[in-house]
Amino acid sequence: QVKLEESGGGSVQAGESLRLSCYSFRTVFSFDELGWYRQAPGKQREMVATITTDLGSRTNYADSVKGRFVISLDGASNTVYLQMNNLKPEDSAVYYCNIGRAYDASSYWGQGTQVTVSS
Repeated sequence: QVKLEESGGGSVQAGESLRLSCYSFRTVFSFDELGWYRQAPGKQREMVATITTDLGSRTNYADSVKGRFVISLDGASNTVYLQMNNLKPEDSAVYYCNIGRAYDASSYWGQGTQVTVSS
């Protein structure tokens, strides 16, 4: 089991920014990828952004957040960040951190942090 601790959620106005943080209690380099996902009421959980832990640090973004959100990884502190700029009401959701690796199909989730954007 891997514990992930998210922080940084809150309530903001449209156009404002927030930065989410997710701390892993195990070294992130034991895993292949970290990511942020979100789930709005009545909707399925969706991928927001992912980043690999190898030297390439490849990132992937949902089309809806490209150009506004940036995912980054600080391996030294085992923390993944999601910088969210120009927030829109449709970004409102519970945001979850995920860490996983392919060889044993392990995947772990944080408890989630609420982001609310008002117009």
